[in-house]
Amino acid sequence: MSVKISDVEKIADLARLSIKNEEKEKFTKQFNLILDYFNKLNKIDTSNIEPLSHTLDLTNVFREDVVQESLPVEKALENAPDRMGNYFKVPKVINK
Repeated sequence: MSVKISDVEKIADLARLSIKNEEKEKFTKQFNLILDYFNKLNKIDTSNIEPLSHTLDLTNVFREDVVQESLPVEKALENAPDRMGNYFKVPKVINK
């Protein structure tokens, strides 16, 4: 499969992009280079390769879930731009 200038024009139209004629030719060449590379990748024999979810052998480090004290209300609200008692005061966003 190869990309034609008409394909680039269609993609640009769908993306609502305005591109010049020189750019259309440039993008056509670039899209075809990308597709050629994918075709090379498709020819590689991967039948003996195990699927993997990540290229690095990493494991997530979880900490013990321990109950501890919460942040004090005064500390939590000390940088609040506006407050009402022990709560953040925010503008009303729902209109009836």
